[in-house]
Amino acid sequence: MTSKHNKSGTKHYDAYPEGEVSPLLAYAFRPLFILLPAYIALSILVWGLVWSGQLPLFTENILAWHIYEMMFGVASAGIIGFILTAVPELYDDVKPVVGKTVLAITALWLVGRIAFWMIDWLGVYVVALTNLPLLIWVTALVAKPIFLDPLRRNISLALTFISIILIQAWFFAAMAGWVDTDFIKILKVALGAFMVLELLALRRINTEAINEWLEQHHIDDTFIARPPRYNIAILCVTLFTIVEFIIPDNAILGWLGLAAAAAILNTLNDFFIDEATIFFRSYILPLFLILILMALGYGFMGFAYLSDNIHSITHFRHFLTTGVFGLSFLMVMVIVGTIHTGRSLQTNRWIDFSVILIIIATLLRSLIPFVPEYTTWFYLSSSIIWAIPFIIYLILFYPFLSQPRADGLLG
Repeated sequence: MTSKHNKSGTKHYDAYPEGEVSPLLAYAFRPLFILLPAYIALSILVWGLVWSGQLPLFTENILAWHIYEMMFGVASAGIIGFILTAVPELYDDVKPVVGKTVLAITALWLVGRIAFWMIDWLGVYVVALTNLPLLIWVTALVAKPIFLDPLRRNISLALTFISIILIQAWFFAAMAGWVDTDFIKILKVALGAFMVLELLALRRINTEAINEWLEQHHIDDTFIARPPRYNIAILCVTLFTIVEFIIPDNAILGWLGLAAAAAILNTLNDFFIDEATIFFRSYILPLFLILILMALGYGFMGFAYLSDNIHSITHFRHFLTTGVFGLSFLMVMVIVGTIHTGRSLQTNRWIDFSVILIIIATLLRSLIPFVPEYTTWFYLSSSIIWAIPFIIYLILFYPFLSQPRADGLLG
């Protein structure tokens, strides 16, 4: 069994900064994971109402707004909360980011969101200046221990994060006319980079969360997310992303999509452990389903390319956004918001219900090509259903996130 300072998110304890800090600013995930679910619910409901014709357009390129905000608005907040929480746990003597710095990071994220909603009035340059510094700043805060680590344990995570920053800058350069590239194509590249980051992060999250669960239930076994399996999946996803940008609509993407799906499914072998069947356990099944949804996304896109059904690809890509992003956001917020507030992972029927809702929303949105006569209804209903889990999360976890740790420790 581990000691008190080696479980429940307490490895940072000895390096925690001195002085009083408000519980809301005691760790970066606290304010971000309060604002993030509220913003997810708001933005997806607005998108569903606009795209279904219930609300008028509020920006000239509503599609760019939707895709950008899903990734660089929503996903970036989840990643920031995860990274700024994980690094002090992974490296000795790294002080957690707390207090005024957390407040400034949160404020900059919020300003960036407001700015992009107002891009038609503020212009590309103002919006870029409010959006680009955030991820650069976060990278600067965590880069030293990662790059100085002689074992280079998380160098791939850092390099992928940096590549996402470069893609974000590329996107704004295209919007400003500095480069002659379709910025929707750039956002597709960004999605591929985020999927790589997802795989890298999932390997770490699965290891921590599942081993925490095994320990709580006194199961004498260890979950190992094996790097070679994830590396093959990452290679296939990267190849698909690059080829889709260079030679879009080429039939080779069909085989690359199917290869990516197979490689992602191969990572599920890690879930077979000797001492217990863990698939259908709360907090573990959603982590399993994230990989299933990612495989379905690339598999269906591969099928669409091979069957020359190109118009369906945008819909199938929502297995990655509505599905993978949706479940990932929820489970990262749940796991971090539980373990790192000094609590143990417990079965929660509301979270189980939320997972079911995200799956339903994903199927409604992704499978529109098979029922085109219900397109408008599926757009709107999937948006509403997808928003509900994050509202549930906010109601359940606000007390955890806004109050001191349950175990009395700092952070």
